[in-house]
Amino acid sequence: MASTSPYPAGSTFFDTLKRSFVDVPVEVGNGNAISTSEFLEAAESLTTLFDVLGSMAFNPVKSDMLGNVKKIRERQLACPAESENLQSLVLSELKAKKNNAAGGLLWLVRGLDFTAQALRKNTAKSTEELSASFRTAYGDTLKPHHNFMVKPIFSAAMSATPYRKDFYDKLGEDQEQVNARMEVWLSALEERVVILKTFLARPDLKI
Repeated sequence: MASTSPYPAGSTFFDTLKRSFVDVPVEVGNGNAISTSEFLEAAESLTTLFDVLGSMAFNPVKSDMLGNVKKIRERQLACPAESENLQSLVLSELKAKKNNAAGGLLWLVRGLDFTAQALRKNTAKSTEELSASFRTAYGDTLKPHHNFMVKPIFSAAMSATPYRKDFYDKLGEDQEQVNARMEVWLSALEERVVILKTFLARPDLKI
């Protein structure tokens, strides 16, 4: 029987990403500085996961994240010498009494945290449907920061997730490979989200 997988034999969705969070440099000796260009590419790659979820309801989620990537990249292009890493980009922008990119990073990190928590909750509970994992993650990350107009839009997306089996089947034919690749990618995403959440929570940063 011919393969129906959209990926080459032996590969998964995670192998097709333009940039994985695994490949986003973190300078441990420089305050865990995270490289701007690679991080933005990895964030853009992550949004293709919402296409795999297969519902138009996730378009606002994807658009929101890409809009925040655009804000950060615009600052990077305007001030490249000060924007090699995300922390320097934010600090230099705030010093200039601006916060468009800093605000974009704050919201992008919230979106990435939501995605990471949803997938982590789902992989930790082998029988839980995606809708439950995504709904819980939304309540723990984005929902407290959304106004009454935005909450229904995102809540609708949480209810529009596919069945668990269908989602994982779309990530690749070999489920052992899917699980292994996802774990590596997800752990790298979580590590960078924690670094940025800690940085953005600094009391001296007024975003």
